Amino acid sequence: MSADVTSEKAEPKPHYEPPKGAQMTGTWGRGRKAIEYAAIAKWIVLRKKEKPAAEIFSVSYIADGGDERRPVTFVFNGGPGAASAYLHMGAVGPKRVDFPPDGTLPTLPPKLVENESSWLAFSDLVFVDPVGTGFSRVVDQNAANEKEKGSGKESKEDAVDPKEYFGYERDLESLCEFMSRWLSEHGRWGSPVFIAGESYGGYRVGRLVKVLQEKTGIGLNGAVLISPALEITGLEPTDYDVLGWVDRVPTMAAAALHHGRSRAFRRGTSLERVLRAAEEFATGEYATFLMRGAATPARERERVLSRLGALVGLRDEIVSRCEGRIGVLTFVRELLREERKVLGLYDATITATDPFPDRGELSWPDPTLAGISPAYTMAVNRMLRQEIGVETEREYALLSYEVFTSWKHDAEHHAFASPPGATDDFRYGMALNPHLKAFLTHGRYDLVTPYYTSDRLRNLMRLDPQTAERVTVEHYGGGHMFYAWESSRHAFSRAIAAFVADACAAS
Repeated sequence: MSADVTSEKAEPKPHYEPPKGAQMTGTWGRGRKAIEYAAIAKWIVLRKKEKPAAEIFSVSYIADGGDERRPVTFVFNGGPGAASAYLHMGAVGPKRVDFPPDGTLPTLPPKLVENESSWLAFSDLVFVDPVGTGFSRVVDQNAANEKEKGSGKESKEDAVDPKEYFGYERDLESLCEFMSRWLSEHGRWGSPVFIAGESYGGYRVGRLVKVLQEKTGIGLNGAVLISPALEITGLEPTDYDVLGWVDRVPTMAAAALHHGRSRAFRRGTSLERVLRAAEEFATGEYATFLMRGAATPARERERVLSRLGALVGLRDEIVSRCEGRIGVLTFVRELLREERKVLGLYDATITATDPFPDRGELSWPDPTLAGISPAYTMAVNRMLRQEIGVETEREYALLSYEVFTSWKHDAEHHAFASPPGATDDFRYGMALNPHLKAFLTHGRYDLVTPYYTSDRLRNLMRLDPQTAERVTVEHYGGGHMFYAWESSRHAFSRAIAAFVADACAAS
């Protein structure tokens, strides 16, 4: 063997150390059902051509020493640009923000209480902050070169674009790499694996159902899609669209009933009855009206717009001015304008005072996103820095608008192609694994990702009877983060416990 070959084999790989993590132990529950767990907060380094490219931060809750037979659930939020703190501190983790039972804003500073509905009761948990959110960052290449040993000089081809991970495909690749690395580091390749995501995180889940199994080899037992945005194109409808307007009518009708503004139904009418009537109207004569536009006869136009106004509780002149296309910003401001109140976009049952009733759009705070951000930010920082003991000067990015505004379509595509949807990948993944089960859920008062969008898509998937039986669809009171409602959080946790047990029994 030549000396050159020996020298090449002996050359060490570049070494890079991420920030130091932290760990603590805790107990969840009481009596015989109490669970001892380890909370592990750390960074995993993703690499590009053997060079450090990004650091993904996560918090893992592992019960009773990490039994391989116990399920493990990877949890993330959406945005894109949102950290996992919403599900971590709101619904799934062993501690949560102490919200009032009706999901209204808590007092500050927020109280941390044991989460009686934590999924730790039936699964180990890994809360993942995608690159650019939480404490996860793209690696500073100058700093990395100084810290690495034997790395040599960096080429332009090896450099990492600071926004490389802010795209549909690269984001999925990074999550796949993270999950594979986590399973290896913790010796959990024999565990039942679940994924759960909220909002754009639900989009991630829909696509990961295919990508994880086909490209990474991670077999899934179950997927939980929480308030998912399965298709991107319908989120911002225009004057020339139909479906985005159709999907929001049932949610608006529910909000009008809740606030006593419905002219179509009396107070006390069951929500289910109102929703069914609104769905039938929205997908019937209303959808026809939207498609026909100016070709609609005057008498029919007047009848449809009058029915729409009665269902959603707005004055006829507003509905007529909008030509029946009622934007969510118009709705949340106009429904209770006489009381100088605006509704929450993410939960239309929650209201706030309109500080500038004489000004134009977006001059008021949204009580269901901007309002809750301080509570979640303070709670997650307290959990990570004070209780688990993470020491870092980084700011915890709860919701990064830099990530959101930088998000891109990063795969080769036709110039006129729409952003990739998740529904096809979800269908593909369900067909790929005949044992995989899925749970799809929304809050009925969510105007951002309305429940009826997923119901409609579910009805269009052409699932065969056997596959359809593996998809559970269940909706709850509340909005986008419906788990802020105490009754919904309890019901959701019970349903997921049964779902996980069923998915594990089938494996």
